[in-house]
Amino acid sequence: GAWERSDGAMSLICSISNEVPEHPCVSPVSNHVYERRLIEKYIAENGTDPINNQPLSEEQLIDIKVAHPIRPKPPSATSIPAILKALQDEWDAVMLHSFTLRQQLQTTRQELSHALYQHDAACRVIARLTKEVTAAREALATLKPQAGLIVPQAVPSSQPSVAGAGEPMDLGELVGMTPEIIQKLQDKATVLTTERKKRGKTVPEELVKPEELSKYRQVASHVGLHSASIPGILALDLCPADTNKILTGGADKNVVVFDKSSEQILATLKGHTKKVTSVVFHPSQELVFSASPDATIRIWSVPNASCVQVVRAHESAVTGLSLHATGDYLLSSSDDQYWAFSDIQTGRVLTKVTDETSGCSLTCAQFHPDGLIFGTGTMDSQIKIWDLKERTNVANFPGHSGPITSIAFSENGYYLATAADDSSVKLWDLRKLKNFKTLQLDNNFEVKSLIFDQSGTYLALGGTDVQIYICKQWTEILHFTEHSGLTTGVAFGHHAKFIASTGMDRSLKFYSL
Repeated sequence: GAWERSDGAMSLICSISNEVPEHPCVSPVSNHVYERRLIEKYIAENGTDPINNQPLSEEQLIDIKVAHPIRPKPPSATSIPAILKALQDEWDAVMLHSFTLRQQLQTTRQELSHALYQHDAACRVIARLTKEVTAAREALATLKPQAGLIVPQAVPSSQPSVAGAGEPMDLGELVGMTPEIIQKLQDKATVLTTERKKRGKTVPEELVKPEELSKYRQVASHVGLHSASIPGILALDLCPADTNKILTGGADKNVVVFDKSSEQILATLKGHTKKVTSVVFHPSQELVFSASPDATIRIWSVPNASCVQVVRAHESAVTGLSLHATGDYLLSSSDDQYWAFSDIQTGRVLTKVTDETSGCSLTCAQFHPDGLIFGTGTMDSQIKIWDLKERTNVANFPGHSGPITSIAFSENGYYLATAADDSSVKLWDLRKLKNFKTLQLDNNFEVKSLIFDQSGTYLALGGTDVQIYICKQWTEILHFTEHSGLTTGVAFGHHAKFIASTGMDRSLKFYSL
């Protein structure tokens, strides 16, 4: 009967451990019985009653006096097999519990990694969208620069005179872009764009095919055009109407017009006071244009071998020259950080603009074939695209290092090729405003001249040597190393029937079948 009696006295069970307590006490907050040491620990951590979470302190606990301080064993624990069974059950329970926890951990891990992936993907999408928005904005700016959005920088009116450049240009007298001029530019662009759309992707039948072109070799070399004492031909252009007419500019300050078929010099034009670094042939009139570090642009009549205009658009070296598609206006760039737009009939400068934000010398300038936008290269590796009517900078192409040495637009109106002192040629898509191809040349390869043929099928580059690439695949199909010095100019004859190049070795070379 001892067991019954002790059970009667000890029918207390701790609410935390479900065991018979050694030191039972009761919580006045919930009226539950606890093992003293367990509830004290719980209060120390939480300060509440475990059952109903009401505030509870150790002082509030009420001890229960028990007759038997010895803890009775439950009947099941009186035999060894029973104890083993109890241990076994407990072990099983622990194992099961541990297994469930492991499973939960696994699922939580998977959920976490999934969430991280989603976050990462979201970040990428956001980045892509941001990029697309920027590109779209730039494209919009290129297509329709809003008047007044970007105010063209006015030219400071008091500019010091350059010694030897004649009377200083009074910028108050700039004619500006009159509505008539703007209309003229717009009409010409509309005509050209329509013609290009009509041509579409068709290449002229007469154009030399790549397999023929790849067999070209040097067929002639002329060294008598420029002075031997100050050697070097620095610029080359072919007359668009008759590519047998060759125009060169030399280190000897002279401009020479040469006839390829008769191999005769047609005119030697003297007047620049420093070397001639850019030359341009007029497409329909017997006029040629030249620019020099002497800060002038000269317009020459070929039949009279005389200078008809001196355009004083710049304060220092003129670094780039490009004729507008109308044949009536000249674009020029200069070390003075300005580009200028001048009328060839009057020799008057119509407008002159600089990019105040960059404050950097311009190294080259080239019209887009439609003539409404043009590109300039800078000393600090930037290519800037400008809207001529608004006189605003509408897009920039970063990516090169070193000064930009040459830029060329393709006749297809979409591609722009650029070169810098980083031994690379980059190709840009003007629709997407991005660099879609980079031709990485040998180390220390210099590129001085870039040009597409009239159909936009081939790209020629001149510098350390002459290389011809086929567009779209952008693979090299020709390579000439005949010049003993740097190649300074390269050009295509009509339908690529021949290729011409000039170099510091003062030679003009022709390559064909």
